[in-house]
Formats: sequence, C-alpha cells, structure tokens
Amino acid sequence: MAERERRLTASPTGAVFQARTRVMSADDVGRAIRRMAHEILERNSGADDLIVIGLQTGGVELARHLVDDLSEIEGREVPVGSLDATMHRDDFGLRPVMPEALTDIPGDPTGKVVVLVDDVLYTGRTVRAALDAIHAYGRPKAIQLAVMVDRGHRELPIRPDFVGKNLPTRHDELVDVHSDGVDLGDVS
Repeated sequence: MAERERRLTASPTGAVFQARTRVMSADDVGRAIRRMAHEILERNSGADDLIVIGLQTGGVELARHLVDDLSEIEGREVPVGSLDATMHRDDFGLRPVMPEALTDIPGDPTGKVVVLVDDVLYTGRTVRAALDAIHAYGRPKAIQLAVMVDRGHRELPIRPDFVGKNLPTRHDELVDVHSDGVDLGDVS
C-alpha cells in the first residue's frame, strides 16, 4: 500500500490501517529485490533493451531499488521511470485521482523489454490498466511484471513473472509494503 492509499484508508470515522503481522523485514525486502534483479537479468540475458517502470505510487520506490541492483550487477545504468495508469482503469469513476502521481517514461519503449514493478498484486486491475497505458507510449517487445507481494484474489488472468513473496490473504486484509518491510493488517 502506497502513501496515498495509506491516507485514503482513513475514513470519516477515523478508521486507519492497523498492522497485525510483519511478514517481511527491510532485509527480507532487500534480499527479494536482489533475487528478482538476478531473475530479470537471467530471463532477459542481461539488461540490453530493458526499461524498468514503477507503477504509481507503490511500485515507484521498489522500481528504483530494483534498478540500483540491476545497474550494480550489470555495471551500467538501467533506465527507470514511473507510470500512473489511473486514467486507464475500468473503475476510474470509483477511485480518487491523485494529481501527484506522475508518469515519466524513460524513452520510447518500442522494441524494448519493459518490466512493470508494483508493490502488491491483488485483483490485477491496476496491471491491466498499466498494460493499456504503456501502449500509449509505444509497442514494447515484451512486458514483464515484478511485484513484491502477490496476495492472490485475481479478477483478471494476470500473473507476475517475478515475485518477492506469495502471501495468501483474506479479502478484508490489507498488505502494506514500506521502507521497513511488509505488514499484513486490517482497517479498524
């Protein structure tokens, strides 16, 4: 859950996210990012023609950390950007629009391998919107998906290529990915 979602979980009655369990520490998240970086490089035979794009807002910081590891392993910079897919969502009218969520695509993705990065994969609707949005900028050779947490409950046939942790959850639970790790909790 990104900072804007954290703010939105507060209801007029004062309900807020309450962490119940820490499921990954900051070190666990760092190791998962490093592992995913190696998996991405192995699958793509290096970082040639690779662009990493974090989904606003939760995937942006993870994408930057992932690119730090990719660049260190490869010995050269890997382009990183951000994507706000809000306008491409099928539930656009039901969710608030956040003006601070920016899109910054580092160059033309045509013919490149785009790795979309998000913090939590849940229904798959954000990823579906991101697929539509990225095609507004060009036609990538391939699009791959990296997520820190796959919590299940998919409503669309979307599956991540790279996963930090599979974490089965109930529908009423929330997963919060932040700089100190990953928490599982409820709104109360």
